[in-house]
Amino acid sequence: MKLPRDLSAEDLVQKLKQLGYQVSRQTGSHIRLTSTQQGEHHITLPNHTPLRVGTLSAILTDVAEHFSMTREECIQKLFR
Repeated sequence: MKLPRDLSAEDLVQKLKQLGYQVSRQTGSHIRLTSTQQGEHHITLPNHTPLRVGTLSAILTDVAEHFSMTREECIQKLFR
């Protein structure tokens, strides 16, 4: 599945809430999300519209590794 090209940080935050992530803080143009499922995990997103494809890819790879799934499985779960 191809990554979305017009995804904003706010849209990604809403998608990541499906996996148990919650906004823990926002400092300037960066949003910090925390998940306590399968151990504590933190990710930081730049608050940009749209997110760059490389940035989105790196974030999804990090999330997939935390949940012990492939990047493709993560993309399908979030963007179906």
